[in-house]
Amino acid sequence: ARGVGGGVLDAEWSIWYKAALTVPALTTAVLSGIALPYLWRRIHHGRALSLVVNYLGFILSLLALLQLGGVFVGVNALANTFMRGLPFLFSAFLGYVFASLGDRYEESNPARQKQFRAAGKWVAGLSLVAWLIAIESYRGLWAILMNWLAPLPLFFLLVTVLFGLAAWLMWRRPLAQAFNATNGDIEMLEGFLFVSPNLLGFLLFFAGPLLFSLYVSFTDWDAFSDAQWVGLDNYARILNLDIATLDSITQRANEVLDVTVYDELARFEFFGRAVIIGAQDKLFWTALYNTLKFVVLAVPLAVLPALFLANLLNSKLPGMKIFRAAYFLPSVAAVVGIALIWQWLYNSTVGYINYGISLLIDSINFLFGGGLENPNIRWLSSSNTALIAVTIMYGWRMIGFNTVLFLAGLQNIPHVLYEAATVDGANTWNKFWHVTLPLLGPTTFFVLITTLVGAFQVFEDVYILIPGQNPAGPGNSTLTMVLYLYQKGFQRFEQGYASAIAWVLFLMIFVATLIQFQRQRAAGAEEN
Repeated sequence: ARGVGGGVLDAEWSIWYKAALTVPALTTAVLSGIALPYLWRRIHHGRALSLVVNYLGFILSLLALLQLGGVFVGVNALANTFMRGLPFLFSAFLGYVFASLGDRYEESNPARQKQFRAAGKWVAGLSLVAWLIAIESYRGLWAILMNWLAPLPLFFLLVTVLFGLAAWLMWRRPLAQAFNATNGDIEMLEGFLFVSPNLLGFLLFFAGPLLFSLYVSFTDWDAFSDAQWVGLDNYARILNLDIATLDSITQRANEVLDVTVYDELARFEFFGRAVIIGAQDKLFWTALYNTLKFVVLAVPLAVLPALFLANLLNSKLPGMKIFRAAYFLPSVAAVVGIALIWQWLYNSTVGYINYGISLLIDSINFLFGGGLENPNIRWLSSSNTALIAVTIMYGWRMIGFNTVLFLAGLQNIPHVLYEAATVDGANTWNKFWHVTLPLLGPTTFFVLITTLVGAFQVFEDVYILIPGQNPAGPGNSTLTMVLYLYQKGFQRFEQGYASAIAWVLFLMIFVATLIQFQRQRAAGAEEN
């Protein structure tokens, strides 16, 4: 910002900085004005609103103070010296362990217990001091202190103290009683206080960017120049189709379609008439088709085997805990590592999957004298198998997580129900169909929803698994919605259009989830 054009960037930063300071201040002033009449009349709503204003003012002013002091930049710079202090952090942990050893003498020798605890505290304390010195924290603290000596940081320091003091006074129980607050009112405010960090994080890092992306979807923003409002043009471009009839199924597309606007998407015969469909954005519909195909294949593959495995693991046989951990391991492993391993397994030349298929075919030919040929499947380089390969890997990766969820649901089913079903003469299948599945309904619903949403949002599996420069695969056979969104937004810098694609995907997921909710509600109503 200090180089060419630095003045312009500094001016823009100054505008945004002033706005960031002014908007919270005006909001606080408005809310304070609303709360003032209630405060004068000692109405509890005024206390609650004042507490919210002071709490938010304290958070905002504290963040501004930390930013002006260079705390966030200092934490980033701390990574360069953090490794120096690792031995001392380990020593602090040893001090904690040493202090805990004194609990052995809690009943036999209390004096010895105090000695162990005191020694452990000294070891941990000295180790922490040595750690702070090793990472040169004193330099950062001195720099922050010097930054805070400027007029603006001192102002925010004063504002932070005042907001914090006001919030503390409003929070005290004697003042709550003066405002005739009931126990329900006090518990409600305490509940909101406990969830406030998560709520503020949600508003700042999720709801805010979400609303911003909705605005961007109505613009032609490219992430660099100014955004121009285009209204629904992005959505019209995504969904714009043209359907025309053909004299014959082999008729050329440019004779019935405006090929300067539409690309041929599909042609087929319908009730004896040839029909052609043109799309303004053919790749979007290709990505939509691949995504829906992936969802149809991946969701059953990730859910049904998990249900079967959960029933097998829901037993008290020796070694079941080892099997449960083994099946869950793929869920905690990094997607990058999993995809690289599967990429090697899918290798058409040296991969173990093709090697196993060749051994199986050779064995069949040897035993039965058949003439089967080795297909030598090109898993990742053929448009016929690339998406199937991604689906198999995704299903394998999700089965362990879904198995644990199903297992938790199975263990919550009372065993007396199975005993009653056995007394009534039910066999294993009847007990599974009439006892297990109905009582496993809420768990099944949750598993289906999470797997469905994850399948719609598949990205890493495709992007890493497919080798080469084109993760969309041969013939765009693995081009999914999120991958297409990524290409538009972060490779071609069409942020407005990419945001529109994201909202179309959101609507698809919302509709699919809503349908599942309605089915679950209807099933519950029938059971009742």
